[in-house]
Amino acid sequence: MADSDSDSSTVVANERPEPTPEQVAKSEELKGQANAKFSEGHLNEAIELYTQAIDNNGRNHILYSNRAFCHIKLESYGSAIIDATESITLDPTYIKGYYRRGTAYLALHKLKQAKADFREAVKIEPANKEARAKLNDCDKAIKKEKFEAAIGMDHAPPTQVDPDSIEVEAAYKGPRLEEGQVTEKFVEDMVEHFKSEKKLHVKYAWQILYQVREILKKEESVVDVKVPAGEHITVCGDVHGQFYDLCNIFELNGKPSTTNPYLFNGDFVDRGSFSIETIMTLFTYKVLYPEHMHLNRGNHESVNMNKMYGFEGEVISKFGKEMVNLFTDIFQWLPLAHVIGGKVLVLHGGLFSKDETTLEDVRKIDRHMEPPDEGPMTEMLWSDPGPNKGREPSKRGVGVAFGADVTKRFLEANGLNLLIRSHECKDEGYEVEHGGKTITVFSAPNYCDQMGNKGAFIRLESDLQPKFTAFTAVPHPAVRPMQYANMGGFNFMTSSERAARARAHVPRLCSTRAQPDMARLHWRDGGEGVG
Repeated sequence: MADSDSDSSTVVANERPEPTPEQVAKSEELKGQANAKFSEGHLNEAIELYTQAIDNNGRNHILYSNRAFCHIKLESYGSAIIDATESITLDPTYIKGYYRRGTAYLALHKLKQAKADFREAVKIEPANKEARAKLNDCDKAIKKEKFEAAIGMDHAPPTQVDPDSIEVEAAYKGPRLEEGQVTEKFVEDMVEHFKSEKKLHVKYAWQILYQVREILKKEESVVDVKVPAGEHITVCGDVHGQFYDLCNIFELNGKPSTTNPYLFNGDFVDRGSFSIETIMTLFTYKVLYPEHMHLNRGNHESVNMNKMYGFEGEVISKFGKEMVNLFTDIFQWLPLAHVIGGKVLVLHGGLFSKDETTLEDVRKIDRHMEPPDEGPMTEMLWSDPGPNKGREPSKRGVGVAFGADVTKRFLEANGLNLLIRSHECKDEGYEVEHGGKTITVFSAPNYCDQMGNKGAFIRLESDLQPKFTAFTAVPHPAVRPMQYANMGGFNFMTSSERAARARAHVPRLCSTRAQPDMARLHWRDGGEGVG
């Protein structure tokens, strides 16, 4: 993920030096190279080239807008807002600046700011259908939130359903729970059922969800896990609804069991269009092995993210709207962190904006809620390690970027040796930073069918020394990422993109690398791409 916000601070155009003809020519050359890298999906390289182009000609508003687009695709929404704002400052009539800043605000669920930008885009180009559609989306979402708040729906408890009252049709040929009991055979049959693109009966889904909720409610906000001599635990990062890659992890490393425990570090759902299959597999293993399948909450286990990135729509499509609030309730009961062997802290995002925040403070967090706008709970779900000392504003617009010195102080103050976190796609599936004290692990290979990255998992034995295994993506059915994104929240795609997605949905197995770049389509603005 890109982490360079240098040269993005807003400066009035007349304060920038006039570039020489040679600098303008060099800037255009670099811009062309950056555009090519963007088209190839090499976004970090594109950002570096756009930055070099800006160094040569800081008055070109298109360069900032293009770099903002790269940041959006890398989910660095804070950096995207900074660059898009600079583009608007340099040329207040440039529609892409408003469109991209509005898109970044929308991704952060800052609806009023997004609405203001899409309104400006419509003023500039009244006939722009995409900008007008986004403006209408914002209006509807704001009105819906006000209505739900007025009648108390935003805090509504999940619908209570009696699974015993649900009949299983004779035509159903899938796995069955006998007297509601999860067994190893049931899990194995369910996974094979999912691999065949078949649905679990809704009766059994309700039963499993109610059981896993009761288990998670009894766990602490920070769970301590022992690794005795001769034993081990495997830590996995984001899987993001990539069910077939999850199955591959179990093929490579063994299925979860009492002798083969796992810790999955959040972001189980969204983006990947097999999120139901993924989360039901993890939850069912949690019911089967409550002391040996460990689950942390990620930033995508939240209402706003699920509305925008597909999980809510997928739940509605596969199980019905009634189940959405139950998933929300369960996600709120997920632990925020695990401590392995008393020395390794595992959480989804990163560390905190203040040195005063301790592990003991995290243990005291009342986690059963949506992440607030700020504070320790939000920071541990959203923050990222950075290359510089101290703390800096996050490229995401939420949380902070924390340096090696921050990591060192936190670990020493809390008697820890190592921080393992996830939250960022890495080319090799993992990355070791901060002098070996911070490790990022990401377990969704070829993320969104476009990034070309490996996935990885970490094995920790009783000596707590990490051992890494990297792996590549496996084929999956031709259901594209974000397939359900327009059902639960905003539809970011253009009409032509929706048509392309529909044409692409053919019932066959294919290589993930052979599939169209649906994540790129998801973020294209008006079909124009970079300038």
